[in-house]
Amino acid sequence: MEIVVCMKQIVDLQQIRIKRDTREAVTEGLPFVFGEMDKNALEEAIQIKEKISGKVTVVSIGTPKLKDTIKETLAAGADQAFIFLDPGYDAIDAALKASILAKAIQKIGQVDLILLGEGSADNYSGQTGPRLAQILALPFVSYVKKLEIMENGIKCTRDEEQYYEIVNSNLPAVVTVTSGINQPRIPSLTQILRASKKPITEWKLPDIGISGDLAGQKQVVVSSNLAPIEQRKGVIIEGATEENINKLLNAMVKEGVLGG
Repeated sequence: MEIVVCMKQIVDLQQIRIKRDTREAVTEGLPFVFGEMDKNALEEAIQIKEKISGKVTVVSIGTPKLKDTIKETLAAGADQAFIFLDPGYDAIDAALKASILAKAIQKIGQVDLILLGEGSADNYSGQTGPRLAQILALPFVSYVKKLEIMENGIKCTRDEEQYYEIVNSNLPAVVTVTSGINQPRIPSLTQILRASKKPITEWKLPDIGISGDLAGQKQVVVSSNLAPIEQRKGVIIEGATEENINKLLNAMVKEGVLGG
C-alpha cells in the first residue's frame, strides 16, 4: 500500500512567550517541531505498513529548518520525504497549502491512502484535509479514531464526541485522524542513524507546476493574533481563619469560578 502523510512544521508552542504590552506572540528563534496529531497520522501509516506492507511517504511544507525536522519522520519509520523549503511558507493559508500538497501528491504518482492530523497544533483550522480531498476529487473521512484496512477499502470509526460513527470508504481516500487513534513511537538510536540514509527530495514550486507570487495567491490574511486580555482583581485575603475562608469562597462564587 502506498501511503502519503502530510505533516505541518510549526514552532514549539511550549516555548512561546507573550509580550505583555502588545499581547503578541514571540516566535523568533524558536525551534520547529511537528504537531502531535501529525505524528499520530504518521504512526498510523507506519502501523498499516507493518501489518500489510507498503511504503510511507511524508510530504511537508516549511521553512529551511524543515530539512532537519523532517529526519524525525524517517527515523520513526517513513521511507522517504518530499519537502518544500521557503521562509514564506509558514505564512501561507490552508487553501494554498492544499493546492501545493495536491500537486505534490499527483507528481508522486500512485497513492492509496493520504493521512493528516485532524487539525494543526498552531491554528487548528482543520481545512487542509477537506480542501486536499476536494482538489484531488477523493473520498474524505474526518475525525477518525480507528482505521481498519478492508479487502475493498477502509473502515473508519469517527469520533463525534457524543457518539461514534462508522464510515466505509473506497480507496484512494483522504483521512484525518484524532489524537486518540494511537500513541506515536519514539525512534531508537539505531533508527535515528538509519534515517540519514533514507531519501529526502527538495522540490520547488515550478517542479510541480506552480508559479507566481505566493503572497498574491493567499485567500485568507490573518490581521492579528493576540493573546486574550488578562485582568487580575488583585484581591488579597490573608490568614486561614473561617471568616477569611468564607470571604474567599464568596469572591470565587461572585466571579463564577465556583457555583453558588
